[in-house]
Amino acid sequence: MEQLVQEIHVGLVDDHKIFRDGIRMALKDKPFLRVLWEAEDGNELKHKLELRMPDIILLDIRMPNFDGVQSLEFLKKEYPELKIIVLSMFDDQEMVGKMMEVGANGYLTKTSDPSEIYKAIVTCINEDFYFNDLVNQSVLLKLQAKKNTPRKFIPETAKFSEKELNILKLICDDKTTDEISEAVYLSPRTIETIRQNMKAKANAKTIAGLVMYCFRNKLIE
Repeated sequence: MEQLVQEIHVGLVDDHKIFRDGIRMALKDKPFLRVLWEAEDGNELKHKLELRMPDIILLDIRMPNFDGVQSLEFLKKEYPELKIIVLSMFDDQEMVGKMMEVGANGYLTKTSDPSEIYKAIVTCINEDFYFNDLVNQSVLLKLQAKKNTPRKFIPETAKFSEKELNILKLICDDKTTDEISEAVYLSPRTIETIRQNMKAKANAKTIAGLVMYCFRNKLIE
């Protein structure tokens, strides 16, 4: 999992100071990682971003003034390369799916073990997304719901090459970019380019959206 070469700077956004203190302490001794700053809501988040830019943000959903959903929409519009992991008390599939579709790179509950939070941070930095059981189940449920919903207009399905579909299957198998690179004999940079091209073909904003598109159109099993 760990492919770090420099320190990861983390922004922590949650309206409960006790929880922020707990996360800071849990991550204090993790290698290559430092909590850069804390914010208690979206408005303070904006101010902190103007002062120092982190590599990744741990974001709560339910906050006063400017909540997590609004914050995530703002962050993905203004800082599209910034990684966001939602860290919330809510584990209902509808909320998980909504946050992933808006652009979250991962979703964890606040009961998650510190080791999983650290793993999610490192994975998102290295591979863009962290897919756990919670996220995978949400994707499957949304696919089922869309499958059962009649559509008046069905656009032409995007065409993917055999190479692209093979790479997508490896992504679904939770393979890292380096592992995919070794499996298909292409450079990591080429793998990233192919992923971006596939997202463009499917009109998907995220890898999660691309996976949902391909399952919905039965491009992969």
